[in-house]
Amino acid sequence: MDPLGARSQFVDVQTLHSWDDAEEQDRDRVDAPLAGDSDARDDSLSGQQGAVRSPFPFRDDINRKVVLYIGNVALLNCTAIVNTSNELLSDKNPVSDSIHQLAGPELREELLKMKGCRTGEAKMTKGFNLAARFIIHTVGPKYKAKYRTAAESSLFSCYRNVLQIAREQAMASVALCVISTAKRGYPLEDATHIALRTVRRFLEKHGESLETIVFAVTLAEEPVYRKLMPLYFPRSLEEERSSLALIPPDIGNSEGEPVVPERQIRITEKPGIAVPADDSEDEAFDSDLGLVGSHAFARMEGDVDKQRRLVLQGQMSEAAMQKQHQRNYSRWLGRARAEDLSDIAALKALYQTGVDLCGRTVMVVVGRNIPVTLIDMEKAMLYFIHVMDHIAAKDYVMVYFHTLTAEHNHLDTDFLKRLYDIVDVKYKKNLKAFYFVHPTFRSKVSTWFFSTFNVSGLKEKVHHVESLQQLFTCIQPEQIDIPPFVLEYDSRPSTNFTLNTPFVRKYHVKLPSGGAKHSTGTVFKNIPANV
Repeated sequence: MDPLGARSQFVDVQTLHSWDDAEEQDRDRVDAPLAGDSDARDDSLSGQQGAVRSPFPFRDDINRKVVLYIGNVALLNCTAIVNTSNELLSDKNPVSDSIHQLAGPELREELLKMKGCRTGEAKMTKGFNLAARFIIHTVGPKYKAKYRTAAESSLFSCYRNVLQIAREQAMASVALCVISTAKRGYPLEDATHIALRTVRRFLEKHGESLETIVFAVTLAEEPVYRKLMPLYFPRSLEEERSSLALIPPDIGNSEGEPVVPERQIRITEKPGIAVPADDSEDEAFDSDLGLVGSHAFARMEGDVDKQRRLVLQGQMSEAAMQKQHQRNYSRWLGRARAEDLSDIAALKALYQTGVDLCGRTVMVVVGRNIPVTLIDMEKAMLYFIHVMDHIAAKDYVMVYFHTLTAEHNHLDTDFLKRLYDIVDVKYKKNLKAFYFVHPTFRSKVSTWFFSTFNVSGLKEKVHHVESLQQLFTCIQPEQIDIPPFVLEYDSRPSTNFTLNTPFVRKYHVKLPSGGAKHSTGTVFKNIPANV
């Protein structure tokens, strides 16, 4: 307890700015458009996205209930705070240690009586000496890439059970720490997606039961939350539209719970019988049921080994070859989802950024970040499949930065040909453009030979881009994360391009580090859009 007359160390949640607060918006969006530009920006965005709405539409009533707080969750004066712990409720982590220190020894005694808590479940105790009346304890999952689906489901259960307790106890406010501590190994960004979408879906269904939900984060966690919150809690229609392309394809069900299609149970009276054309009720669902019984076993398909032998002998039909290719790709995709590829991800050689002028997803490949001679190239192939599988389901473009690459960064033709042969047909069909930035003469020749003689249908999609100014005629600067060394290289006087008039304008380019820093350069508006 604070000495008489001393200023309290606790923070009342009623004094915190909500997510929709104007002051918060100004602080977050440094590059917000001027009032006179808003109409033009809206027209531009609507032209790209059409009438498509986000699965998490702008809701001012929900945003008023959400707070992003940077600080110690144990210091918040609210109805309940959340403690992340282990199965014995005895975990030693910064959040738990702070809560126990402020709550006093009575909390430890109370937890001993509970005899632990299972992963994904939640239990409640009094707050004792805390400003909060209650503490909700939950156990986050241990993360392993091999069991990613199970970890996602458990983490969802943590947040859902915490919110359910808050609703059942008619709590006015609850403060959520980041559940699943660092030593449990859960990737922060993946965990943040689950946390935000679960809270969003809960507020959509049960928003009347809670007045305030606080995301209490540390300084290290803040950038990730600040980056992802606009996806699930857009503060304007413009922010909703601009965030649409960045929302991951897997957003769970109506509760935010991860969905595993393979585990869904579907019951139909006559599997395998097509649905009549005039039966429009639940058309999408029924069309899926029509596929029941269409797999290889139900059709009593022939020996797989025999089919492979026919492929080698060139005697298999085109349809059978496509099925064989699909099976092969499915095996690679299964491996990609099961293996730990964190070492390849750490290279930051492949990542998703914004959209191009046509609204298509932009994927970036940084050649300099690929140490071909030092990494397992098969794992690199698995990582590519893991990242690109859902991206390639719709139209996309790729930007490859060849900038300052050395011999040990160059992918050999055999690897590229093997990758091209393995990936699903959607990769090739939905790739609309491949921008090769800062090419050398040697790379231009190699690309021509590869796209002409090794693969088909790729040559017309490859565009050599000599400078970033050229690239910006296809992709707006604010829609692509460019490595700092590429910006520095491109700004050198030796970069050649042709100008008809000297008129220029300033641009801001996001850095892939996720921070708020921007690098300023110059865009020449009259460069012909020849890519």
